[in-house]
Amino acid sequence: MADSRGSFAARLARHGGAPYGQPTMSASSPNSTPPAASGLLPAIGAYVIWGFLPLYLILVKSVPAFEFVGWRIIWTLPLCLVIVAVRRQFPELLAALTSPRSLLALLASSVLIGINWFVYIWAIMEGEVYATSIGYYLNPLINVLLGTLLLGERLSRRQWLAVAIAAAAVVLLASGAPTSLWISLTLGFSFSLYGLVRKQVSVGSLPGLTIESAILLPIAASIAGWYALSPAGSAFGQDAWMSGLIIFSGVVTAVPLLLFAIAARRMDYSTLGFIQYLSPTIVFFLGLFVFHQPLAPAKLASFVLIWVAVAIFVFDLWAKRRGA
Repeated sequence: MADSRGSFAARLARHGGAPYGQPTMSASSPNSTPPAASGLLPAIGAYVIWGFLPLYLILVKSVPAFEFVGWRIIWTLPLCLVIVAVRRQFPELLAALTSPRSLLALLASSVLIGINWFVYIWAIMEGEVYATSIGYYLNPLINVLLGTLLLGERLSRRQWLAVAIAAAAVVLLASGAPTSLWISLTLGFSFSLYGLVRKQVSVGSLPGLTIESAILLPIAASIAGWYALSPAGSAFGQDAWMSGLIIFSGVVTAVPLLLFAIAARRMDYSTLGFIQYLSPTIVFFLGLFVFHQPLAPAKLASFVLIWVAVAIFVFDLWAKRRGA
């Protein structure tokens, strides 16, 4: 039976569904603060940064994806700690650290976010830009599916139609572009499961990401150490330019999340949920016009089907919002 607060997918959509492995706002975040207009620029800023992230990742393409994920975790943690201190969120951070239930959930979410980060970074570095875009277009529709399968929520007719059309797109991809299908599905499902786990605890975006980064830090440090001791050596420290780019990974992780947190507190969550499609759309056009990746007929047809499914999903959210 559906939760009285609304479906899992609808709650994630209201919370903005931050893409590219970034946590959504916790259920405890207020939503009745300043006017929506004051949150629009931070929201657009966050999703634009996430959308243009492939351009940054191409600059560090010479760094193995596995090593880069390790450095991203290492440099995200100190920056998150600084932001948490500035925003005076240490009480929330300590509350989560002293709660076994919260720590268990964040342990699971850290594994999911680590998988999501690695697959996304690897895919961009390998030129699978369209596959990443499809993955995050599918994400809200996967949320609907998980809400039905795991939480026993009932779908509306429009939601069933959207899921069916998205499933047709996946089948089409499986037949026309099978080598990249796993990327789209892994990104979509890992982030949907991540959102599902994070919804079980009332931990805000930045404190949650701080704890997740701390949980992953021993693994990240081991990865960095392994590459440092390898014959080729670590990418970090070989030259100032590349070292600076690697340090910047903490900035491109934490700053858009901070903007998203600001936006989520200042504007309606449904509106924020609609803006989430800005990121995969930017990624799609980067693949087409910047990376000049060929768009095979099967992929193009899959994109069209997914866009139709997304349009139905957004219309369903809008209709429910008007009827509320």
